[in-house]
Amino acid sequence: MLRIENIRKTFNPGTPDAKTAVDGLSLHVKPGDFISIIGANGAGKSTLFNAICGSFIVDSGSIFLDGKNVTMEPEHRRAKVIGRLFQDPMRGSAPGMSIEENLVLAAGGGGWLSRATRREKQAFRDRLALLNMGLEDRMKQPVGLLSGGQRQALTLMMATLSKPKLLLLDEHTAALDPGTAEKVLDLTTRIVAEDKLTCLMITHNMQSALDLGNRTLMMDRGRIVFDTTGDERAQLTVDDLLERFREASGRKLDNDRMLLAN
Repeated sequence: MLRIENIRKTFNPGTPDAKTAVDGLSLHVKPGDFISIIGANGAGKSTLFNAICGSFIVDSGSIFLDGKNVTMEPEHRRAKVIGRLFQDPMRGSAPGMSIEENLVLAAGGGGWLSRATRREKQAFRDRLALLNMGLEDRMKQPVGLLSGGQRQALTLMMATLSKPKLLLLDEHTAALDPGTAEKVLDLTTRIVAEDKLTCLMITHNMQSALDLGNRTLMMDRGRIVFDTTGDERAQLTVDDLLERFREASGRKLDNDRMLLAN
């Protein structure tokens, strides 16, 4: 479904500030995979997502999505088949537009320039009801008035409304309080399962990385250093992950944000 072959990306090449963010990374993702990705700050996780989305063109290597070579394809084209959520709940929706207008836009309409049909409105309400946040009765309310959790849940719905070929979640609950984050994660797992989506999720919570999805990857210095699934993954603990990181990288994981989240 997603095939990444030996991609590399160096920022500021040829300067004292040169930084290799992705270093010969290869990854094969099967249809229906739900992969959790962990790693310290600077490991290359978000850069990997940016490479997949086409935020920049990789220096070398290839990216295939659903059998098509998209390595040189611009970001706006890939966005038609890739859904993405960011850490900041304020990204991914238009605050000055209503919930209904945002949903029309996500469904491929023209936002405030076009109106939802009666059938579309009912479909939106039914979908919003799944969020269990009362948003189905607030369709005309500007998105900018929603709480962070409500807005992130809405953005998740928008990103999956047209069932993308690939869903990328870039620490999409990190800015939320624990209770709201758990609610959004529960919603995420439900939508991914019901819509049979292929999903990659970056998380700083190592326990979540073991509990959610069917596969766990650990990145370090632009490479995948650990990849587990099946029975092996089911038996792992957070302490096991820390030890695997030490074995793969030759040093202990030193990241307060990740350690405090567990």
